Amino acid sequence: MSRDRVYQALAERQGEFLSGQELSRRLGVSRAAVWKAVAALRSRGCEIEARSGLGYRLAATPDLLDRQTVEACLTAPRDNWQVLAQVDSTNTACRRLAADGAPDGTVVMADCQTAGKGRRGRSFLSPAGQGLYLSILWRPDCAPELLLPLTALSAVAVCRAVKRLSGVSPAIKWPNDLVLKGRKLCGILTEMSLEGESGRVDHVIVGIGVNCRQRAEDFPPELADIAASLDMVLPAPVRRAALAAALLEELDELRRGVLFAPERWLESYRARCLTVGSRVQVLRGDVHAEAEALAVDDRFGLTVRYDDGTTETLRSGEVSVRGLYGYV
Repeated sequence: MSRDRVYQALAERQGEFLSGQELSRRLGVSRAAVWKAVAALRSRGCEIEARSGLGYRLAATPDLLDRQTVEACLTAPRDNWQVLAQVDSTNTACRRLAADGAPDGTVVMADCQTAGKGRRGRSFLSPAGQGLYLSILWRPDCAPELLLPLTALSAVAVCRAVKRLSGVSPAIKWPNDLVLKGRKLCGILTEMSLEGESGRVDHVIVGIGVNCRQRAEDFPPELADIAASLDMVLPAPVRRAALAAALLEELDELRRGVLFAPERWLESYRARCLTVGSRVQVLRGDVHAEAEALAVDDRFGLTVRYDDGTTETLRSGEVSVRGLYGYV
């Protein structure tokens, strides 16, 4: 691919200029192809300086997300995963692969989503070069109710991955939003498909989107007071490829040892859950009710007490919980 070859040629010059004509000659492509490759690299986060009479040079080390950069960060080889420059939605791509018989553990990552999906039919902003968008396909042989803790467990997996790389552990807004300094870093969407006759799980897809490189001005006005990126809240940047590898390994650990023993990560979840002890709004359709969040039960449900004294344990698929005085 011209994009990768242009990047390699510029990287070999270690910040020196390389003319478009020389790139064209060395790579055996047209000047137009070089220009398009440079534009593609810039869209993925590469800072490439162009100067008349001199050509192009890498102005800074880019935060590339591709199979080569992720593979270099894995501690052991892994099968059945891919990294795409662009996709409609990594969850949708995994669903297509599931229909074609893709095995348990299949992973799709992307640098950009054109139709990223959030909970309750919302969209998830997924610009190129700024986030990590990853979905994993599992085929557990079980009844669907055994997967009730999955969304919460996935939040713990992301927290563990971020802490591995930064030393900082995000908090969790029940059930699965990662939060640092009062703002959302990550969204998680779990989608399940059941077998028609048995009612057992055919497959489940966990989709994760992490804001990494965004600046405050990159978020639209409706998210300006809610969302943040790792760059905005951590003391040092985290490479997306390293985060992808760490997250992939934590999700594999979740599948191997935690999915059917969720108690292994229960106390870790409880320690991170900032919703407990807070006043919240419980949103069930068009009905809103105020309550106090009391505890997380052993299936990761949120027990709340309403103002009339009654209590209820909420499950993530049934309702949404918001902070009474803001996002958290």
